[in-house]
This record gives sequence, C-alpha cells and structure tokens, in this order.
Amino acid sequence: QVQLVESGGGLVQPGGSLRLSCAASGLIFSMYHTDWHRQAPGKQREFVARITSDSNINYKDSVKGRFTISRDNAKNTVSLQMNSLKPEDTAVYYCRAWHSRDYWGQGTQVTVSS
Repeated sequence: QVQLVESGGGLVQPGGSLRLSCAASGLIFSMYHTDWHRQAPGKQREFVARITSDSNINYKDSVKGRFTISRDNAKNTVSLQMNSLKPEDTAVYYCRAWHSRDYWGQGTQVTVSS
C-alpha cells in the first residue's frame, strides 16, 4: 500500500520559514517524480514545485527564490523549504508522487499570519 505522509506545517508570521517533509512508502520512490501542490480556501489546487526522478526542478513563479524543493531517495523523502513566507502562501500543502501511477498525501496546513 502506497502512503505519502506530509509533516512540518503550522502557523508562522509573515517573513518566517517552514520546512515541509513528505515520507513515502510502498513504492520505488527513486522512479517517481515528486511535486508539492497547495490549495487555499475557496481556490483550486495549484502546482508549487517539482523535482523529477532525475532531479530536474521547477517552481511556480510566485515562489521562485523563496521555496526550495529537494529529495532524498535513500530516505524516500521529498522536502519543501519555504522562506520569506507571505499571507498568500496560506494553504493546505500536498505532496504528490507520479510516474506510472499518481499518488497524493493527505495534506498539511500552512498558515501565514501575524
């Protein structure tokens, strides 16, 4: 059974930092591309960042220079370091692993507020 479990969300003030992690199990993690997506209240889920199985990286324009995605295939994890957080970054953040099949985590809440 494939599981993706996110952690690291929470409440942070504007300008602060958080590091999200996603632990994967039940799949050959190194073969999968991995993404972070987010969904704010009343909005559609949107792409945030991607790191492919061969470590190609891309980001949503509004997070470039503030967010960094990374992966550790030995630990079956993908992380998202988020710096200089803004209130508009508030959302539930989801981890995704995709290749021949598509898997999602349950999400972790990130709230940026003073």
